[in-house]
Amino acid sequence: MAGPTTAQRGSAHREKRSQSSGPPPRRIRDRLRLPPRRTLVLAAIVAVLLGGVSLWVLYGSDWLRVERVTVQGAEALRPEEVREAAAVPMDAPLMSVDTGTVAKRLRAKLPRIASVHVERSWPNTIGLKVTERQPELLLEKAGKFIEMDAEGVRFATVAKAPKGIPRLEMEAKRSPSLRRFGEEYLRRAAVEVASSLPATVRADTRVIRVRSYDAISLELSDGRTVQWGSPEQDKAKSVALVALLKAEREAEHFDVSAPGAPAVSGS
Repeated sequence: MAGPTTAQRGSAHREKRSQSSGPPPRRIRDRLRLPPRRTLVLAAIVAVLLGGVSLWVLYGSDWLRVERVTVQGAEALRPEEVREAAAVPMDAPLMSVDTGTVAKRLRAKLPRIASVHVERSWPNTIGLKVTERQPELLLEKAGKFIEMDAEGVRFATVAKAPKGIPRLEMEAKRSPSLRRFGEEYLRRAAVEVASSLPATVRADTRVIRVRSYDAISLELSDGRTVQWGSPEQDKAKSVALVALLKAEREAEHFDVSAPGAPAVSGS
Protein backbone atom coordinates (compact mmCIF):
# COMPACT_ATOMS: atom_id res chain seq x y z
CA MET A 1 0.00 0.00 0.00
CA ALA A 2 1.44 3.37 -1.02
CA GLY A 3 2.36 5.93 1.74
CA PRO A 4 1.03 9.47 1.88
CA THR A 5 2.00 11.71 -0.97
CA THR A 6 4.10 14.83 -0.58
CA ALA A 7 0.98 17.01 -0.86
CA GLN A 8 -0.75 15.04 1.88
CA ARG A 9 2.24 15.33 4.20
CA GLY A 10 2.32 19.13 3.66
CA SER A 11 -1.38 19.43 4.43
CA ALA A 12 -1.00 17.47 7.64
CA HIS A 13 1.95 19.67 8.71
CA ARG A 14 -0.06 22.85 8.10
CA GLU A 15 -2.98 21.47 10.12
CA LYS A 16 -0.65 20.66 12.99
CA ARG A 17 0.78 24.22 12.92
CA SER A 18 -2.72 25.67 12.89
CA GLN A 19 -3.64 23.65 15.95
CA SER A 20 -0.47 24.73 17.77
CA SER A 21 -1.27 28.42 17.16
CA GLY A 22 -4.76 28.19 18.67
CA PRO A 23 -5.82 29.64 22.02
CA PRO A 24 -3.27 29.22 24.85
CA PRO A 25 -3.84 26.66 27.55
CA ARG A 26 -6.11 27.67 30.42
CA ARG A 27 -3.29 28.14 32.95
CA ILE A 28 -1.58 30.69 30.69
CA ARG A 29 -4.87 32.47 30.06
CA ASP A 30 -5.44 32.74 33.79
CA ARG A 31 -2.03 34.34 34.28
CA LEU A 32 -2.74 36.92 31.57
CA ARG A 33 -6.05 37.98 33.05
CA LEU A 34 -6.33 41.48 34.60
CA PRO A 35 -6.29 41.60 38.43
CA PRO A 36 -9.73 41.32 40.01
CA ARG A 37 -11.58 44.45 41.13
CA ARG A 38 -10.72 43.79 44.76
CA THR A 39 -6.99 44.14 43.99
CA LEU A 40 -7.54 47.44 42.16
CA VAL A 41 -9.55 48.84 45.07
CA LEU A 42 -6.82 47.81 47.52
CA ALA A 43 -4.13 49.46 45.38
CA ALA A 44 -6.17 52.68 45.25
CA ILE A 45 -6.58 52.68 49.04
CA VAL A 46 -2.83 52.21 49.52
CA ALA A 47 -2.09 55.09 47.12
CA VAL A 48 -4.49 57.40 48.98
CA LEU A 49 -2.98 56.46 52.31
CA LEU A 50 0.56 57.07 51.07
CA GLY A 51 -0.51 60.43 49.63
CA GLY A 52 -2.13 61.39 52.93
CA VAL A 53 0.98 60.46 54.88
CA SER A 54 3.14 62.48 52.47
CA LEU A 55 0.92 65.55 52.87
CA TRP A 56 0.98 65.20 56.63
CA VAL A 57 4.79 64.94 56.65
CA LEU A 58 5.11 68.05 54.43
CA TYR A 59 2.47 70.22 56.06
CA GLY A 60 1.40 68.78 59.40
CA SER A 61 4.44 67.29 61.05
CA ASP A 62 7.04 69.10 63.18
CA TRP A 63 9.92 67.69 61.14
CA LEU A 64 9.86 69.99 58.08
CA ARG A 65 9.19 73.45 59.52
CA VAL A 66 11.05 76.74 59.13
CA GLU A 67 13.58 77.08 61.92
CA ARG A 68 16.10 79.49 60.40
CA VAL A 69 16.67 81.89 57.48
CA THR A 70 20.15 82.28 56.00
CA VAL A 71 21.40 85.28 53.96
CA GLN A 72 24.18 85.26 51.36
CA GLY A 73 25.52 88.12 49.22
CA ALA A 74 24.62 91.01 51.56
CA GLU A 75 27.37 93.64 51.71
CA ALA A 76 25.96 97.13 52.22
CA LEU A 77 22.81 95.55 53.64
CA ARG A 78 22.91 93.82 57.01
CA PRO A 79 21.75 90.15 57.08
CA GLU A 80 19.32 91.03 59.89
CA GLU A 81 17.84 93.77 57.70
CA VAL A 82 17.32 91.31 54.84
CA ARG A 83 15.72 88.72 57.11
CA GLU A 84 13.36 91.29 58.57
CA ALA A 85 12.27 92.52 55.12
CA ALA A 86 11.80 88.94 53.88
CA ALA A 87 9.32 88.26 56.71
CA VAL A 88 9.55 84.49 56.30
CA PRO A 89 6.98 82.90 58.68
CA MET A 90 8.94 80.98 61.29
CA ASP A 91 7.71 77.55 62.37
CA ALA A 92 5.52 77.37 59.24
CA PRO A 93 5.68 74.22 57.08
CA LEU A 94 8.70 74.61 54.82
CA MET A 95 6.62 73.52 51.84
CA SER A 96 4.05 76.26 52.44
CA VAL A 97 6.52 79.16 52.07
CA ASP A 98 5.81 81.02 48.82
CA THR A 99 9.34 81.73 47.59
CA GLY A 100 8.13 84.00 44.78
CA THR A 101 6.23 86.21 47.21
CA VAL A 102 9.24 86.43 49.51
CA ALA A 103 11.45 87.54 46.58
CA LYS A 104 8.96 90.22 45.49
CA ARG A 105 8.67 91.50 49.06
CA LEU A 106 12.45 91.84 49.35
CA ARG A 107 12.81 93.77 46.09
CA ALA A 108 9.95 96.10 47.08
CA LYS A 109 11.22 96.83 50.60
CA LEU A 110 14.94 96.97 49.78
CA PRO A 111 15.55 98.71 46.42
CA ARG A 112 19.28 98.09 46.86
CA ILE A 113 18.59 94.43 45.97
CA ALA A 114 18.91 93.91 42.21
CA SER A 115 17.94 90.24 42.33
CA VAL A 116 17.29 87.55 44.91
CA HIS A 117 16.96 83.79 44.83
CA VAL A 118 14.83 82.21 47.56
CA GLU A 119 15.23 78.48 48.07
CA ARG A 120 14.11 75.77 50.48
CA SER A 121 16.92 73.85 52.15
CA TRP A 122 15.48 70.72 53.71
CA PRO A 123 14.62 69.98 56.41
CA ASN A 124 14.17 73.41 58.09
CA THR A 125 15.92 76.33 56.32
CA ILE A 126 15.00 79.09 53.89
CA GLY A 127 18.02 80.48 52.01
CA LEU A 128 18.13 84.04 50.63
CA LYS A 129 20.83 84.71 48.01
CA VAL A 130 20.84 88.42 47.19
CA THR A 131 22.69 90.46 44.57
CA GLU A 132 23.03 94.12 45.50
CA ARG A 133 23.00 97.04 43.07
CA GLN A 134 26.38 98.72 42.71
CA PRO A 135 26.58 102.54 42.53
CA GLU A 136 27.94 104.02 39.32
CA LEU A 137 27.10 107.67 40.01
CA LEU A 138 26.07 109.89 42.93
CA LEU A 139 23.47 112.65 42.91
CA GLU A 140 24.04 115.18 45.67
CA LYS A 141 20.86 116.57 47.23
CA ALA A 142 20.37 118.44 50.51
CA GLY A 143 23.77 117.36 51.79
CA LYS A 144 23.14 113.68 51.10
CA PHE A 145 24.00 111.40 48.20
CA ILE A 146 21.64 109.34 46.04
CA GLU A 147 23.25 106.22 44.58
CA MET A 148 22.50 105.26 40.95
CA ASP A 149 23.36 101.89 39.39
CA ALA A 150 24.36 100.97 35.82
CA GLU A 151 20.68 100.90 34.78
CA GLY A 152 20.08 104.43 36.05
CA VAL A 153 18.06 103.19 39.04
CA ARG A 154 18.29 105.46 42.10
CA PHE A 155 18.23 102.89 44.84
CA ALA A 156 19.60 104.39 48.07
CA THR A 157 20.34 107.67 49.86
CA VAL A 158 23.45 107.78 52.04
CA ALA A 159 24.89 110.46 54.29
CA LYS A 160 28.49 109.95 53.17
CA ALA A 161 29.68 109.61 49.58
CA PRO A 162 31.23 106.18 48.88
CA LYS A 163 34.85 106.36 47.78
CA GLY A 164 35.61 105.98 44.09
CA ILE A 165 32.11 106.86 42.86
CA PRO A 166 31.85 109.98 40.65
CA ARG A 167 29.33 112.70 41.43
CA LEU A 168 26.85 113.71 38.71
CA GLU A 169 26.33 117.40 37.97
CA MET A 170 23.52 118.33 35.60
CA GLU A 171 24.08 121.65 33.77
CA ALA A 172 21.66 121.12 30.90
CA LYS A 173 18.90 123.57 31.85
CA ARG A 174 19.26 125.58 28.65
CA SER A 175 20.29 122.67 26.46
CA PRO A 176 18.08 121.63 23.49
CA SER A 177 18.86 118.05 24.59
CA LEU A 178 16.90 118.60 27.80
CA ARG A 179 13.79 119.63 25.90
CA ARG A 180 14.23 116.85 23.37
CA PHE A 181 15.20 113.92 25.58
CA GLY A 182 14.30 114.93 29.15
CA GLU A 183 16.44 115.00 32.28
CA GLU A 184 16.10 111.28 33.04
CA TYR A 185 17.44 110.37 29.60
CA LEU A 186 20.48 112.62 30.13
CA ARG A 187 21.10 111.02 33.54
CA ARG A 188 21.11 107.61 31.91
CA ALA A 189 23.59 108.89 29.32
CA ALA A 190 25.88 109.95 32.17
CA VAL A 191 25.52 106.53 33.78
CA GLU A 192 26.53 104.90 30.49
CA VAL A 193 29.67 107.01 30.42
CA ALA A 194 30.50 106.17 34.05
CA SER A 195 30.01 102.45 33.42
CA SER A 196 32.29 102.49 30.37
CA LEU A 197 35.26 104.22 32.03
CA PRO A 198 38.43 102.15 32.50
CA ALA A 199 38.96 101.21 36.14
CA THR A 200 41.99 103.50 36.55
CA VAL A 201 40.14 106.49 35.09
CA ARG A 202 36.96 105.79 37.03
CA ALA A 203 38.88 105.70 40.33
CA ASP A 204 40.35 109.12 39.47
CA THR A 205 37.07 110.74 38.36
CA ARG A 206 35.44 113.14 40.82
CA VAL A 207 32.64 114.60 38.70
CA ILE A 208 30.75 113.71 35.53
CA ARG A 209 29.19 116.89 34.16
CA VAL A 210 26.32 116.89 31.65
CA ARG A 211 25.66 120.03 29.60
CA SER A 212 23.87 118.19 26.81
CA TYR A 213 23.69 114.70 25.30
CA ASP A 214 26.76 115.46 23.16
CA ALA A 215 28.63 117.45 25.80
CA ILE A 216 29.48 115.16 28.71
CA SER A 217 32.78 115.83 30.47
CA LEU A 218 34.84 114.42 33.33
CA GLU A 219 36.65 116.21 36.13
CA LEU A 220 39.57 114.23 37.51
CA SER A 221 40.81 114.37 41.09
CA ASP A 222 43.84 116.54 40.24
CA GLY A 223 41.76 119.15 38.40
CA ARG A 224 42.36 117.85 34.89
CA THR A 225 39.32 117.60 32.61
CA VAL A 226 38.19 115.29 29.84
CA GLN A 227 35.76 116.21 27.07
CA TRP A 228 33.94 112.91 26.47
CA GLY A 229 31.11 114.02 24.19
CA SER A 230 28.17 111.63 23.84
CA PRO A 231 27.97 108.11 25.34
CA GLU A 232 28.58 106.64 21.87
CA GLN A 233 31.87 104.95 20.85
CA ASP A 234 32.69 104.43 24.53
CA LYS A 235 35.29 101.68 23.95
CA ALA A 236 37.25 103.71 21.39
CA LYS A 237 37.12 106.75 23.70
CA SER A 238 38.38 104.71 26.64
CA VAL A 239 41.36 103.40 24.63
CA ALA A 240 42.19 106.90 23.36
CA LEU A 241 41.96 108.46 26.83
CA VAL A 242 44.20 105.87 28.50
CA ALA A 243 46.81 106.38 25.78
CA LEU A 244 46.68 110.18 26.14
CA LEU A 245 46.96 110.06 29.93
CA LYS A 246 50.13 107.97 29.62
CA ALA A 247 51.68 109.99 26.78
CA GLU A 248 50.73 113.50 27.92
CA ARG A 249 51.23 113.50 31.68
CA GLU A 250 51.53 117.28 31.87
CA ALA A 251 48.37 118.03 29.88
CA GLU A 252 45.42 119.63 31.68
CA HIS A 253 42.63 118.98 29.20
CA PHE A 254 41.90 115.92 27.09
CA ASP A 255 39.36 115.69 24.29
CA VAL A 256 38.24 112.21 23.15
CA SER A 257 34.85 113.24 21.80
CA ALA A 258 36.19 112.24 18.37
CA PRO A 259 38.25 109.17 19.36
CA GLY A 260 39.81 108.91 15.91
CA ALA A 261 41.39 112.34 16.40
CA PRO A 262 41.91 112.90 20.16
CA ALA A 263 43.50 116.13 21.37
CA VAL A 264 45.21 117.59 24.43
CA SER A 265 45.84 121.14 25.64
CA GLY A 266 47.44 122.96 28.53
CA SER A 267 50.62 120.90 28.48
